[in-house]
Amino acid sequence: MPHFDAATAECLVFTYKEGLLSAIAHDLEIRVERFDVDVDEPALAVRARFDPASLRVVTAVREGAPTPGALSDSDKAKIEDNIRGEVLSVRDYPEIRFVSSAITRDGNAARITGDLTLHGKTRPVTVDARAEGDRLVAEARLHQPDFGIKPYSAMLGTLKIKPGLLVRCTFPLASLPMPA
Repeated sequence: MPHFDAATAECLVFTYKEGLLSAIAHDLEIRVERFDVDVDEPALAVRARFDPASLRVVTAVREGAPTPGALSDSDKAKIEDNIRGEVLSVRDYPEIRFVSSAITRDGNAARITGDLTLHGKTRPVTVDARAEGDRLVAEARLHQPDFGIKPYSAMLGTLKIKPGLLVRCTFPLASLPMPA
């Protein structure tokens, strides 16, 4: 059974800004530093656990490109504190889980459906996976309010994070039974 964690795979979360003062804010690339993903080869089932307290801001993103240096270490720490405390309430919800219910292949791509438990709510989620070079890239779009999460806002709502975000995980393709 292939097993992946932060030493063998990568999991990133991308958030997007909106609001009247969005010009002074940043879209963000955030890394999940502690997670486990297991792929059961005979059943082609996926089980994953993510530690929401391990989210770390990698960089600000502007027009789809990383902007290193746009955020100080202090800015990153403050954002991470807000994510853990105000957004994800990690003391009350210390784990995020995904369990697949079906996987369908289409050439070098796959669609993985399953249940995601986040912030105490379990909802169906679809993950689209595709081969890119020697990696499998799996992406899911999440709508925070579906999980009872109020997207972060500041300055009386003039600066806020859009409710939709992107989760992207990449795995070494050679270690996986799907897609080939």
